[in-house]
Amino acid sequence: MEVDSVFFTDRSGRVTSNPLLDQLPSYQSLLYRRKSSGAGSKRRNSSRNRFGSSGSNKWAVNTVSKHEEKQKLEERPIRELPKTMAEKRQQKAQRLQDAADLSSWRQWKQGTRRYLRRLREDAHDWLSSLQLWRGDIHLIEGMFGQGILSYFSFLRFLVMLNLIIFVLMFSFVMLPIIIAPHTSGNITYNLNDGGICSVYPSSTRRGLVIYYEHIADLLSGGGFLEQTYLFYGYYRAHKIYFPKTTYNLPLAYLLATIAYLFLSLVWIVKRSATGFKRSLIQDEDRFQSFCNKIFAGWDFCITNVNASKLKRSSLLYELKTDLEEERIKQKIADRTRKEKCRIYFIRFLLNLFVMAVLAGCFYSIYKATIFSQKAQMDNIKVNFIVDLIYEYLPSIVITLANFITPLVFSIIINFEDYSPAFEIRFTLMRCVFMRLTSIGVLLFSLWSQITKCKEEPCVCGYNHLLYSCWETRVGQEMYKLTIFDFITIVSVTIFVEFPRKLIVRHCDCGLAKWWGQQEFAIPQNVLEIVYGQTICWIGTFYCPLLPAICTIKYFFMFYIKKLSLINNCRPATRPFRASSSNFFFLCVLLIGLALACMPVIASVAQINCSQACGPFVNYTTSWEVVPTAVSQLPDGVQGLLWALSSEAFAVSFFVVTCLAMFYMIALAGAHKKVIKQLREQLAMDGRDKRFLIQKLCQAQRIPEVRPSQPRQQVLSSSSSRRSPNYETSFSNNFDESLFLVHSPPDSSTHV
Repeated sequence: MEVDSVFFTDRSGRVTSNPLLDQLPSYQSLLYRRKSSGAGSKRRNSSRNRFGSSGSNKWAVNTVSKHEEKQKLEERPIRELPKTMAEKRQQKAQRLQDAADLSSWRQWKQGTRRYLRRLREDAHDWLSSLQLWRGDIHLIEGMFGQGILSYFSFLRFLVMLNLIIFVLMFSFVMLPIIIAPHTSGNITYNLNDGGICSVYPSSTRRGLVIYYEHIADLLSGGGFLEQTYLFYGYYRAHKIYFPKTTYNLPLAYLLATIAYLFLSLVWIVKRSATGFKRSLIQDEDRFQSFCNKIFAGWDFCITNVNASKLKRSSLLYELKTDLEEERIKQKIADRTRKEKCRIYFIRFLLNLFVMAVLAGCFYSIYKATIFSQKAQMDNIKVNFIVDLIYEYLPSIVITLANFITPLVFSIIINFEDYSPAFEIRFTLMRCVFMRLTSIGVLLFSLWSQITKCKEEPCVCGYNHLLYSCWETRVGQEMYKLTIFDFITIVSVTIFVEFPRKLIVRHCDCGLAKWWGQQEFAIPQNVLEIVYGQTICWIGTFYCPLLPAICTIKYFFMFYIKKLSLINNCRPATRPFRASSSNFFFLCVLLIGLALACMPVIASVAQINCSQACGPFVNYTTSWEVVPTAVSQLPDGVQGLLWALSSEAFAVSFFVVTCLAMFYMIALAGAHKKVIKQLREQLAMDGRDKRFLIQKLCQAQRIPEVRPSQPRQQVLSSSSSRRSPNYETSFSNNFDESLFLVHSPPDSSTHV
């Protein structure tokens, strides 16, 4: 707020200035900044000249913005205006009167605009009513607030994402095979050429099959499932001939894979951009954070009594966390060199221990994968349970590692002397690293077995004796991880959370009270589904129906988690700071997508594809289908595509991208600076209001004017008793000023 644009209008209509405004904190701060910067060495002593200079342009802008705001307010529906019913009726009558004075064309135009707006609102309401789980999510929001709501909204987003990925893969990969006329010559299959690399021994069971073997096939993806649309090896078609066109299935398979990865990237970035904007806006100083939590931190969507108590405790916890962070910052600032060396040494040792734990987990996953693959290849059969353990040994080890390591990390972090908020974030990042890297270790273990032959180098580029269709084998591992993850979630809900609730509710012993009811920890639950989604992204190339399985899995998970939340769990008393958690979770999901792209790109571009199954039998690598398809296009299109893939275009695109990035960084810095200035201006407005209120209170304490005593004398004597500067600043205009703020006048009217 600058005082250069503030004027007082007396009762006679004259515009005058007041020396009181020179005492405003905002103006004193402005003078100090001008003096310190050295700009404008010559000052006008007269406040009337000062008022007519720099403030005019600003207030002209403010006047225009207020006019635009008034126009927007008039265009809004009357029911949305923040006015009383009487004012709304008056506004409606005014609008009808204004509309009657318009021409027929203007009336038709306004009516059409109003009709289209209502049509758009009705369409939006109708689409909102079709939104998945709309009522359930509103119920959860009302009972537990927006913190728990963020998890279920995130789960709904993944359901929709997987559904669209499934529709994409089904439309371009499975549907052409299904609808193609299966007569002679309409489908060209990749036939067995009789070479050693094209031998594909099927694992389908022959003859009479015991019932539990079918159960084992459903859980492992082997047997009859291996010869279905579920896995990569079933798609042996090379080209599909329709009446007027030829469908290239290998090219469609590869482009669909690129499309679902790119679609996931765009959708996640779009959703995370909104959260990033909110995090920038909420990146306030500590004083504003305290004020927002105290005066605007309550969630009015909560209707449940227990949830309101938990919300109150969470607000108290956040305030305590803020105070604890301030205390730790002060403690860090007061640390001696000896204390810094000691705490850094402790952190170094504990991080070495964490790395040792992670290394042990990764080594266990590697050995379990090798042992499981060897047992399956040697066809070791003991009994149904042991065979399943052999099949699921990597999944079991990964699940145990994901369960144990967070407990170890939460104990270790207490000795590293971090702030409470950083403790939660750092522990979560360690858990994210553990969960996502374990998938990478599993794939590395598989590919170390696939690409290792007794006689180096491999004749077919891979171990064709043990892995004749290695893509299907990888798809089966991703399928087993998905199924086992769902079984683990259901089992924990039924056999851990429900009995714990019964014990805590019906047992009065001290141990049960100390154990307490299960907490619904939002970050851990979100990391759980991010882990499952990463598996889905990796496995879709090798198991095209895996997105459909994940859609069904997350669909049932919604109801399982909802029942568990309402009946077995309670919200965490130590919540994940920030309601900006959506942005953090989407960043973790983006990390999972980046990790998923790495093995898919490596298998498409580097590893030789199987010569016994799949759509890429006629190619050395899957990527070769792209240049082969491009070579069949017209010369002009070929030249354009080769130019787009050339190094010159890549360098130019990289330079342009860097320039655009630097521009956006500079623009973001400018916006951040403006936000900082606006915050300082708001703080200065508060100081100005406080100053004016103090002066007004002093003026109200002036005794009542007697008829025989001049008012000027009373004001002078009263102000001299209270404030020496008040006589010259306020007495001349207290009686006459109406305190009207408007645009500054020109020099002809300035008196």
